[in-house]
Amino acid sequence: MPNQRSYWGWGYADFPFPEKMLNQYKGTLKNLFQIAEFENNQPIPVNDLKLRAPRFELPTAFKKICSSSNYDRASHSYGKAFRDVWRGFHGIFPNPPDYVAFPTTEEEILKLMEYASLNDISLVPFGGGSSVCGGVEPSDNNYYLGVISVDMKHFDKVLEIDHDSRCAHIQGGIYGPALEAALKPQGLTLRHFPQSFEFSTLGGWIATRSGGHFATLYTHIDEFVQGVTMITPNGKIATRRLPGSGAGPSEERLVAGSEGILGIITSAWMRLQNIPTYKKTITVNFPSFEAGAAGARALAQSGLNPANARLIDAMEAFNNGLGDGKSAVLIIGFESHQRDVTHWMQEALALCKKEGGSWEEQHLQNTTRSEKGDAWKNSFLLAPYLRDECMKLGLVVDTFETAITWDQYPTFYKNVKRAAQQAVNTHCGMGTVTCRFTHIYPDGPAPYFTIIAKGEKGKQLAQWDAIKKEVSQAIIDNGGTITHHHAVGKDHRPFYTQQHTPLFGDMLAAAKSTVDPAWVLNPGVLLKENR
Repeated sequence: MPNQRSYWGWGYADFPFPEKMLNQYKGTLKNLFQIAEFENNQPIPVNDLKLRAPRFELPTAFKKICSSSNYDRASHSYGKAFRDVWRGFHGIFPNPPDYVAFPTTEEEILKLMEYASLNDISLVPFGGGSSVCGGVEPSDNNYYLGVISVDMKHFDKVLEIDHDSRCAHIQGGIYGPALEAALKPQGLTLRHFPQSFEFSTLGGWIATRSGGHFATLYTHIDEFVQGVTMITPNGKIATRRLPGSGAGPSEERLVAGSEGILGIITSAWMRLQNIPTYKKTITVNFPSFEAGAAGARALAQSGLNPANARLIDAMEAFNNGLGDGKSAVLIIGFESHQRDVTHWMQEALALCKKEGGSWEEQHLQNTTRSEKGDAWKNSFLLAPYLRDECMKLGLVVDTFETAITWDQYPTFYKNVKRAAQQAVNTHCGMGTVTCRFTHIYPDGPAPYFTIIAKGEKGKQLAQWDAIKKEVSQAIIDNGGTITHHHAVGKDHRPFYTQQHTPLFGDMLAAAKSTVDPAWVLNPGVLLKENR
């Protein structure tokens, strides 16, 4: 089938990764890690996978909306973290969902929940499956007699547009490209573009408090949520549409970030924006990452609120075709629906100049798109595919994203980067650790560390697990958040438990017990299973 999603990895199974780009990257890695020959593995054809037979028989009423095919079960077994794609690529599926349900109505979802609660069957809400933190992997707790993954792909429509309020009622299973395609003829956009945009859904974005591409002001999806509808085992929640409210704790804020443990998001009213018509992007070089951080802080505290402001260290910039390998690069972008943005850009550049920033002056007057900005955008969108290519070559790849206040940042950056390099050296022998800021705020940045290391054949998963544990602990020990925008899932839960107060954990567990008394929804995510 053309354009079929990969059952084990990122994106489309037949995606033609640019051969020239891959060969250049392989050459760099061979020299860097002293690799004579890369591994040359191939995934097992999906129909040849030996999956465990479903452990229970479905009631007749559900058979028309459920599948037990190898493809559906394998592709809903994991998310898209390194450990997920490594296991999927090597055909390791010890705990696939017994069935995958594709409901078309809220009533069908509620009936699934009723059945699961009465029969000790766990349910895993599933949007696009792009989780990189164990957010959609079935529980292996023997208490549950089986698991059904609940795929929301049929909830894929823009139901209504309120032009007066500039909002839209949108179903939770709609994918990013389809959502934007439906809004564009109306001159509107949600303007939320996570890296997973092509393969993730609105409901997934809300459930995980997704972070978008735009680096200041409106950075997370919950800032666009006006009202939300969620189905729980104990009934339906449909919040009131309001531009703002001071009436107690917000229902929407509890739903946002709940990661499927409280219910399944079926629709939401979302605040929209006019499609911008004025755009300008410039790359600014800094003599060091520290100087770039100072420039980023000045920009974050200026009130200019650029749409894009990503600081990239010298090595990562070079790898993405942005620099000479010596300079850190700050990508700055402004956009507006109403007015030319050149003046805002000039103010931003003046701030950067005070911290040693430099740029090519002619780009300020250009009306065409920035070539370097486009190079970064292309590498940004290709990065998940490149990660899978590196995995196939036998390398170990991971990212750690966090946020920290500016006063703590210098020590935090030094300690976490050192811990990451030590973990790489200990468990892989050699590897690189790079950093960029994905978002900047007046009170702090969101550092994003990327690790690429030499793997040992057949042991890459153990190497990844060890590095993941040590770096995650360093983030927590140094005062950061375990995740700025990737969510908690199962992988980050031990560190999230250290981050939040014990009493809050009890409050969240009590909320779950209220809406999901049998604890069948996404067990093991956010909260430790209580069975």
